[in-house]
Amino acid sequence: MSSLTPEQQDVVDAPMVPLCVIACAGSGKTKTAVHRVVRMRRNLGEARGRVALLSFSNVAVDTFREAYDALASSLPSSSGRSRVDIDTLDRFITTNVIRPHGHRTMKSPRAAFLVSGDEAFLENFKFPTSSFPQSIKALNLAFLNGKEVFFYMFNEQINVVDASIARNLIEELGRTGAYTHDLGRYWAYRTLKEQPKLLTALSRRYPHIVIDEAQDIGSVHEAILELLIGAGSCVTLIGDPNQGIYEFAGANGKFLNEYHERAGVQQCSLKKNFRSAPSIVDLANGLCGRDDVAVRAAPDTPHGAFFTGYKGDQHTQLISSFQGAISAAGADIKRSAILCRAKKLAGTLRGDQAQAGQGLVKLFAAAAILRDRRKDFLKAFRLVAVAVVALLDSAPHGLVSQITQTSNKLDDRELRKAIWAFTRDTATGLPSASLAADTQWHAALLARIKVLLVNLDTKFGLKPVVNLGNKLSKRALPSAPLTSAADLADRDTTGLRIDTVHKAKGESLDAVMYITTKEHAQALLEGVETELGRIGYVAATRARDLLWVAVPHNSLKELRPKFLAKGFKEVGAVAMLTPAAKSKADT
Repeated sequence: MSSLTPEQQDVVDAPMVPLCVIACAGSGKTKTAVHRVVRMRRNLGEARGRVALLSFSNVAVDTFREAYDALASSLPSSSGRSRVDIDTLDRFITTNVIRPHGHRTMKSPRAAFLVSGDEAFLENFKFPTSSFPQSIKALNLAFLNGKEVFFYMFNEQINVVDASIARNLIEELGRTGAYTHDLGRYWAYRTLKEQPKLLTALSRRYPHIVIDEAQDIGSVHEAILELLIGAGSCVTLIGDPNQGIYEFAGANGKFLNEYHERAGVQQCSLKKNFRSAPSIVDLANGLCGRDDVAVRAAPDTPHGAFFTGYKGDQHTQLISSFQGAISAAGADIKRSAILCRAKKLAGTLRGDQAQAGQGLVKLFAAAAILRDRRKDFLKAFRLVAVAVVALLDSAPHGLVSQITQTSNKLDDRELRKAIWAFTRDTATGLPSASLAADTQWHAALLARIKVLLVNLDTKFGLKPVVNLGNKLSKRALPSAPLTSAADLADRDTTGLRIDTVHKAKGESLDAVMYITTKEHAQALLEGVETELGRIGYVAATRARDLLWVAVPHNSLKELRPKFLAKGFKEVGAVAMLTPAAKSKADT
């Protein structure tokens, strides 16, 4: 935590009033927010109440906690330095509203619990559509002009659901105590609205709330915050409206952008970019119309913003060329990434195969691929937990939530260990994805699941279903491995991450290649007025030193003048020359 710049210090030293801090990419928002919270805690002293510092990702929360612990050690014990809660906004809502109080509004006899959407009992909770019934896990809520609007996404299109049908289904599920991730916000809003004493108590407990990445506040989050503001909480927002890329949830940056217009709210700004090379900062300014300043000097290694064409069957060559550019720029391949707008394209580039199998076998197969190819043990564990619970006879509602969440009950911990052990161990647990799927992998899965279920029955009294073979059919499994050994070895060797822009949001990366369609490239060049344009802006501003934008070859002729006009250079011999060679070439 280095010293603060004057503009960061202005935010830290501002009066104890609501702030609206508009900050550019790479401006040190995390450092500024933590220093601000420390100053707030120092000013509050022994006053009652806590300060909440909230964001939208676990990575951000971990960073905040580490930074706060380092700074707060200098605070006197009388300052109440332990009275700061750092978490995601959703977990803050869950901890303070849904779990302890939501069941009363839900009319449930048990405490509320989160479902992943794959639980077997959710088959009974579907809503009609024009094509086929959809699971309640697909149901979302937004507030539009103060009214509740229920919808689901299909083929990247928003489809509105009849409000009365949606409410009846949500309330029916609510009576079981269950809620999905998206509907948890709905129940939090209703709980605070219908339990005014709770709202008053919560605003007194948290008289000051600071929210980082505030452009990600969706319409339901906004409605909840409006209740807290109305009840007396002093809310500070820090973020960049140009990075609002969750428009389907109402998170388009509008709430942050307009917050300073309210009476009593003070506006501040952070305009120094500590992340990117000057040429990339200049490019970002051209895309969003800002005049942010690069703090870093231009590096001696090759750097800047480039564009290149690619054909649909040349992804491998494109990635290989980008890896060469990373090496030439002296960038760290493990701190670099290929980013895409769509999950499907990212999956194709990673080599993820279409999900194999049917029913519960499909979940186990997906878990094996996540573990072995993606090294994503947590997601694999969650899928295995859902599938194993579905193989139990009359499993209690909420068992998946008890396994996957941090319950301190001894049985829950032991059960969690058993599922984790099965997920991780390719020798005695979930078989390796490199085995032939329909023969070796399936046979091993069936044998090992039987052993696991016997252990769960013996240790926890959890009885397995009778028709286990029917539940674990090998139908739709390929005769080939779920993922090949060569793929796994290649994945481990390259270390180059391939992901969506949404997954990389908030990160700082040495080198970024944004692979686009023609529509995505055009939106990037047109600026931040649309969500697709803002997605391109987020991709571009992740890069510290090197940015590549890959454009379909058949669009290159049309888009080349536009890229050049924005300050991009075309990938080629000059692009990868050393600075000295470039100077010689220019003369």
